[in-house]
Amino acid sequence: MLNTPGGRFPRPFATHTRRAAAAALAVPVLLLTAACGNDDGKTSDAAVVKVTGKPGAKPTISVPKDAKPADKAVTKTLIEGKGAVVNKGDLVRLDFTAQTMKGQNLGSSWTPQPGAKEGAARTQVVTEVTDQMTQQMVPPSVLTAAAGQKVGGRFEVEGTAKALIGEGLNPQSGIKPEDGLVWVVDVVGAKKVDKKAKAEGTQAAPEDGMPEVKAADDKAATITIPKGEKAPTDLKQQVLIKGKGPEVKAGDGLIAQYTGVKWEDGKKFDSSWDHGGATAFQIGTGQVVQGWDQALVGKHVGDRVEIVIPPKLGYGASPQHELAKNTLVFVVDIVGTV
Repeated sequence: MLNTPGGRFPRPFATHTRRAAAAALAVPVLLLTAACGNDDGKTSDAAVVKVTGKPGAKPTISVPKDAKPADKAVTKTLIEGKGAVVNKGDLVRLDFTAQTMKGQNLGSSWTPQPGAKEGAARTQVVTEVTDQMTQQMVPPSVLTAAAGQKVGGRFEVEGTAKALIGEGLNPQSGIKPEDGLVWVVDVVGAKKVDKKAKAEGTQAAPEDGMPEVKAADDKAATITIPKGEKAPTDLKQQVLIKGKGPEVKAGDGLIAQYTGVKWEDGKKFDSSWDHGGATAFQIGTGQVVQGWDQALVGKHVGDRVEIVIPPKLGYGASPQHELAKNTLVFVVDIVGTV
């Protein structure tokens, strides 16, 4: 899970914005450190674990007695999908189950969130296929193995902790470098993204009490807080540009450009334009601040949405957070879903 590279403030879908999702999904925090990478190893070995089940249902992982993990990451396609081929740099939505070869659970997107209603969208991994550390649920050695797979398929990656995590393995986790680890991953969706994509169309004037937004090409929007206006205590939102794309549903991987400022002083604390452009996150499952979930589910691809989020729907639940007491103003361009 991410923090703003080189910045003081976290993105709105950062580590500590997750609530119940963290307990349901994340590899134990001590397992991975920030500098996660993989070791190429010295030999090429075959997969030793057995995986049963179909994509769309939680897999069962069986490890033969006395099985020894390969000393490099071993990838095996279990079921070939019928959808598009995933390429490096694509945005993907994934299900996963992970464990040690000794049977220790390392997280699963199939685990229901505490208190989740029946039929509610499950929390999944939405991220870019990259060899960089983007979140703590799927290490880069596993994530990059998605490249070449097809949407609708299932693959596994296994090997020693040293091979799969490398220098990112935290010794305090209790897992040794020679211990075997297994990830089984379903490719739910994938999409190539235009990093410079943005909402197109005539922008509406701000409603009474809403900040003014000027969105120039290829850089963070300028958001001007209305003078003398008190910060609202409830969520406020306005669609500035109406898109013509499909409706955003809870559980979608939402692809967006965004800029955020503080109501109190109007200063920018984050923008996707400062981190390479359009990015993705899962919406409607508690992986982002509540204000985003409430405002963006039900909108449409192509919309530009302005959201004013009071602390209780932002970072207020985390008293130590730098933005815990701030009312946040975001302008979000919904440029796609995955």
